[in-house]
Amino acid sequence: MVWSRSAKASAELLALVFVAFIAIGSPSFAQSQSAPMPANAQPKSYGDGWECDRGYRRDGDACLAIIVPENAYATNRTYGKGWECLHGFQEVDDAACFEVVVPEGGYLDSSGQRWNCLRGYMKVDDICLEVVVPDNAYLSADSYGAAWLCKRGYQVEGDTCVAIAVPENAFLNGAGYGQPWTCERGYFERDDTCKAVVVPENAYFDDASYGPGWKCNRGFAESDDGCTKIELPDNAHLDRSGNRWECHRNFQRSQGRCVLND
Repeated sequence: MVWSRSAKASAELLALVFVAFIAIGSPSFAQSQSAPMPANAQPKSYGDGWECDRGYRRDGDACLAIIVPENAYATNRTYGKGWECLHGFQEVDDAACFEVVVPEGGYLDSSGQRWNCLRGYMKVDDICLEVVVPDNAYLSADSYGAAWLCKRGYQVEGDTCVAIAVPENAFLNGAGYGQPWTCERGYFERDDTCKAVVVPENAYFDDASYGPGWKCNRGFAESDDGCTKIELPDNAHLDRSGNRWECHRNFQRSQGRCVLND
């Protein structure tokens, strides 16, 4: 085939354009056209580009040194500010580390950035005040609430512990609230005293927390302060409690009697 001079020139131009396109698309060309690697940087261990050396942080196309303040240490992490305060120092305004001042009666906690008061002291603002334990009391083990508690047999009255007045025939119950004493079996509470339960004839003692303290025997019903015998009408029987009556099946109650259902 015989090429004309113009056709030959066009083919050479197309070849040059193709070679240029391949070169521009190659990684080496792209890397050569990107920003040059700054000082205190190194090529990435994977992928293209670069990363700052340890102890430096990227700022645009530069690597600036991390300034570690006094009483701090470099973390060598790629995130965060690049430093942390030493144990016993607290960060202030993301720029400095100030010593944690522990008051008398306190101790530095495990975080190294805060303090707590020792047992027997309570935190008030920035100091630890010694807890004054009154007579007949002891230090509380609770981190919250009262700093001291009264011993058994005593109750709080202001800033002191006073003896609990337990009436005759009663005992301390150890309750955290309400009446601190309970009447002994056979007695019931009345007007801050313990009165003996008087069990009437045909009854037995009942230690339920309510009621008169006694119940009637089976076949007897409570009446006034005693127990009276239940007189069963015809076609009736004692109910499950034994202290009332009910009509037999197919009978109904009417005016104290059991009448046949219609």
